[in-house]
Amino acid sequence: MANKKLVIKVTAGADAPERCSQAFTVAAVAVASGVEVSLWLTGESTWFALPGRAAEFELPHAAPLPDLIEGIRAGGGTITVCTQCAARRDIEEQDLIEGARIAGAQVFVSEAMADGAQALVY
Repeated sequence: MANKKLVIKVTAGADAPERCSQAFTVAAVAVASGVEVSLWLTGESTWFALPGRAAEFELPHAAPLPDLIEGIRAGGGTITVCTQCAARRDIEEQDLIEGARIAGAQVFVSEAMADGAQALVY
């Protein structure tokens, strides 16, 4: 799995908790398995890039979102917030959790189209 990269775009937040949780879970498991992971937060999942917001997310029988995010970050995964999604929510780069960034579609496409990359959308 050395040259593999997984690009995951999560389009749901608390509005679709199972889909949201699946994306974060797959990202965390992939990082723990040694896969290079780039997690993109779009739509309502954008809010989870703000300090403390992931702790508000609850889903029975699912790993806590803050734990999954910490696992992704600790394992070297990147977390990116969609530029337009951030702008629509008045979120700026300095508002984000440590290590998160804001980037647009051009960066997403570049990552998704890289050799050895696999893209998933939740």
